[in-house]
Amino acid sequence: MAQDFESTFAYSIQSNAFTTLLTSNSDDAVIGLRFANTHSGSVTVDTKITRSSVDYHLIKNAPIPAGGSLELIDGGSKVIMMNGDVLKAQASLTGSIDVAVSYIDSISE
Repeated sequence: MAQDFESTFAYSIQSNAFTTLLTSNSDDAVIGLRFANTHSGSVTVDTKITRSSVDYHLIKNAPIPAGGSLELIDGGSKVIMMNGDVLKAQASLTGSIDVAVSYIDSISE
């Protein structure tokens, strides 16, 4: 079975609420998650997956220096999302972080 590689992007995520990055409509594997700081100062990010109204943080208050980036998932690691899971992120300063998510849609059971 061929793998269905997909990507999604979020521009200038919010600081006052979590921004939804991906809602799984099947069993998906997140294979890349990169945050880029577009602000002139250091910013922090939080990322979580919500499953059945319960939040599971992947990272909390992770600092990203001015002009820097954070690759949260790399080196062949994966985060598996089940149908209905929601991947979200929030920055410490609105308009300071862009996000790129790479994932495999509909992985085999």
